[in-house]
Amino acid sequence: MQVQKSFKGQSNYGTLYLVPTPIGNLQDMTFRSVQILKEVDFICAEDTRNTGLLLKHFEIETKQYSFHEHNAYEKIPDLLERLKSGLSLAQVSDAGMPSISDPGHDLVKAAIAEDIPVVALPGASAGITALIASGLAPQPHIFYGFLPRKEGQQKAFFQEKVAYPETQIFYESPHRVKATLENMLAVYGDRPVVLVRELTKIYEEYTRGSISELVAFLEENPLKGECLLIVEGAKEEE
Repeated sequence: MQVQKSFKGQSNYGTLYLVPTPIGNLQDMTFRSVQILKEVDFICAEDTRNTGLLLKHFEIETKQYSFHEHNAYEKIPDLLERLKSGLSLAQVSDAGMPSISDPGHDLVKAAIAEDIPVVALPGASAGITALIASGLAPQPHIFYGFLPRKEGQQKAFFQEKVAYPETQIFYESPHRVKATLENMLAVYGDRPVVLVRELTKIYEEYTRGSISELVAFLEENPLKGECLLIVEGAKEEE
């Protein structure tokens, strides 16, 4: 058992801050997130070039430290040593909340195991943002992130979830959305679905309808940009 008092504790270690970044519109950056990024000793960034643009926009001069899925395991021991020495760090992803579809979770687990305080800041999250404007039931819901790419694996995945009553949230590449919807239609039947594109950006778009309607729509309207799919859960009669 472990009790963490984030701001009233007696830890001699530094703090690991999990700082959300905008998913498109830079105005969604919170005042607190900007302040923390200015105050910490360094920033762990998924892509230092991408984060560098954000830091420049908000005039943040804190040094960056490259931390992504390909180097996470080799970098974690060094990060823990820095935290134990009293330095504080912020971990950011390219967009949205750290630890969601990026290696931040491994760092969080390692820090907790060493009794290093971990503090999450609230902020932008594509899945929840899209869900509440989708028109589908916002709760209960399940967020899955990215789907398997191969047709057989994807259909097997959907077969496992076909009876789930929760609204389901997926990330998907614009090049694979149509094929994914066709696989979903084959397993789920023709449920209501919402395709959300370019969230918070100038071309933000919600396309609402049945799965078959969206498949037909995409035949004539190829997609660009970042996409989410939100699908209604199974009804009790199903």
